[in-house]
Amino acid sequence: MQAYVYKSLRKADTYVYLAARDDFARLPEPLRTQLGSLAFVLELGLGPGRKLAQEDPAVVRENLTTRGFHLQFPPTVADPMTEDWGTDA
Repeated sequence: MQAYVYKSLRKADTYVYLAARDDFARLPEPLRTQLGSLAFVLELGLGPGRKLAQEDPAVVRENLTTRGFHLQFPPTVADPMTEDWGTDA
């Protein structure tokens, strides 16, 4: 399965995977409005064994098959001040 990845020019670190290149009609209108302009980033194959840095490839494939798109939001950044550093107070 091929995927076409676009980044939102309005929402930082937000990406849209499409099952067909430039098939923006698959995106619901409110989502298209929120994302603003989209810039093509890359085309990739999502076959078995494919790994993605921030997404589960099986979930991406399922969303592309059922919806025609997959939305990737920015990764959550953990607050380093909430970690237990093992210090005794």
